[in-house]
Parts: sequence; structure tokens; C-alpha cells
Amino acid sequence: MTDRPALPAETDTLMFQEARQTAEVVATQFSRNDAVIRALAQQLRENPPPFVATCARGSSDHAATYAKYLFETQLGIVTASASPSVGSVYEARQQLKDALYLVISQSGKSPDLLRNAAAAAEAGARVVAIVNAEDSPLAALADTVIPLHAGPERSVAATKSYLGSLAAILQLAAHWKNEAPLLQALPKLPDALRAAWQSDWSSLTDGLADAHNLFVLGRGLGLAAAQEAALKFKETCGLHAEAYSSAEVKHGPMALVGPGFPVLCFAQPDETEAGTLALAREFRGRGAQVWVSSEHGDPGSNPEQALPLAPAPHPACAPLLTIQSFYRAINALALRRGHNPDVPPHLNKVTETV
Repeated sequence: MTDRPALPAETDTLMFQEARQTAEVVATQFSRNDAVIRALAQQLRENPPPFVATCARGSSDHAATYAKYLFETQLGIVTASASPSVGSVYEARQQLKDALYLVISQSGKSPDLLRNAAAAAEAGARVVAIVNAEDSPLAALADTVIPLHAGPERSVAATKSYLGSLAAILQLAAHWKNEAPLLQALPKLPDALRAAWQSDWSSLTDGLADAHNLFVLGRGLGLAAAQEAALKFKETCGLHAEAYSSAEVKHGPMALVGPGFPVLCFAQPDETEAGTLALAREFRGRGAQVWVSSEHGDPGSNPEQALPLAPAPHPACAPLLTIQSFYRAINALALRRGHNPDVPPHLNKVTETV
């Protein structure tokens, strides 16, 4: 029997180092993409699409969830997720004339995304690619390319590229809407991300060291953060986690929540916050272990399970700050549980599906 490789120190993992770069990535992205975003936003205001379709997988699909709630709440544009297999496996043609077809990918190489992007273009959609690899096949197919400018990401677990995807979506929405609150939040976001990186979420790391499963809850704009967190628990820690809307969890899954059951709640600082905090109190009343991330605090929580959320320059920025704090905590948790977050078993950095 061979010995397991020694684990790196917490600050030496690629995941830690790459996630820590997010604030600089976002600042660079906002600057370099300003012209292309402004031009695209003006075109979308002059010729509004009837709807937006997103196409993505993995963490990029979680970014698409964020796009759905952001576009629908800020712009009133219906946004739906297109299943890649409908085009790549079933080869079913879709009615996409004049739609905005948003494809999100780190590598821009996955065959199913490429087939769907090509089919969307043939159907008359405007194809926009949010991609880290500007020289990728996906970028070549798109009408407009929004680069992430995240630089190389060597850890299998995506961090800065995921948050870069959210930032690109936020920048597009802000300029598309063209109103002060969102636009004024953009230059403040990098500093808010730096503050989020310093937030102390060690109570989550301590509390989940021996856990076997948990729920991660968010709602609205915060649902994408819950989805991403649940994936990272599985990917980096070998810990089974399921993400639910704090409304959807009441439709059956909450039957599992009893004494000792771990629940992580992301309280988005907007109209959904009160309901998420109420659900956290209900689960806590059942004896569940409940951690709450909240900008405004949770009066009923155990102080040892309160996770501080850095103040957001706009509620739409909060999911990025939540995940930035979470990435630091999950990196530490993976190592605590004996896993190297950079090399999850059975996974590759680039996943190519058909």
C-alpha cells in the first residue's frame, strides 16, 4: 500500500492562490471589456431580444442561473437555460430568431456547446460567448466575445473563472440597463471582493470537518451561489451537498432536516432575505446545524455559526462576495478532510461532453 501524497499548506494550493486573484481579475476585466460591453449593450437596447437563452455546463451553468435572475429582475427579459443535449444529441432545431444566445465556458472547447452555438447562429440568434480562452473554437463561432481575462487556471476546481463569469454578466446587465445604481456598483466591486476574501468563515470549516451530507440554500440571485457551493463540496471535499432554493426546499426535501443535519444558508440582501432567515430559524428549531451568511446578521443564530458577508455595493454583487468568502473556507475544509482541492479524483480541468 502506497502512502498518500502529502497535502499542501492551506495558502499553497492552486485553488487558494487563484481564488485570491479574483479582485484583480474583475478589475482588469471591467477595464478591458468596457468598449465591447458598451457596444453590445447599446445594440441590445436598440434591438431588444424577445428572450435570452443560456447554454453552459458545470460552474458555468451556475453562472447562467445568476444571469437568469439578474436579467429578469433588472431588465425584465425572460431568460431560460437551453439544455445542450437538445441540440447536440437530439439534434432538435429550436426557434431562436433574434434571441440573445449566451454561451458560457472556461475553455470554449466542449463539443456540445459548440454544436449548440452553431445551431443558434443558424436559427438567427445573436450568439455571445463569455469565455476565458479568446482563441477557442467557441470564440470563433460567436458574434460577440466577452473574455474573462482570468489568465491560466490550473486547479481543477474553478474559482476566479467562475467569479469572472458572474462579473461579466453583471457588467453586461449594468450597461444594458444603463442606470446609475448598477453602473456605480461596478468600480466598487473589486474592493468588496478583497474584503470578502478576508471574511472569517472558519466556523464552517470546523463544523463540517466530519459531515457526510448537507443542504445549501439560496434564493433568487443567491441561488447560483448555493449551486456553486454544493458542487465545490462534492468536488473538493468528497462531501455530498445538495443546493435548493430556500422556497423549493419546502416541497419535500425539508423532510430530511432534523437534529444535527447541516444546512448552509446564503441570505441574499434583497427581497428574498427575510424568507431565507425565517427558514434558517425554522431549521434551527428542529435541532439542525445551521450556518447563515448574511450582510445584515441573523438575530436568531448561534454566533459561532454566523458567517459574515462583506457589504455589497449593490444587492446584485452579493453572490460574488458570498462565493469569494466561501472559496477560502472550502479550500481549508478540503485539506481538513484530507483532500487536495486542486486534484479531485476522476476529474479533469477541461471536460468535453457531446
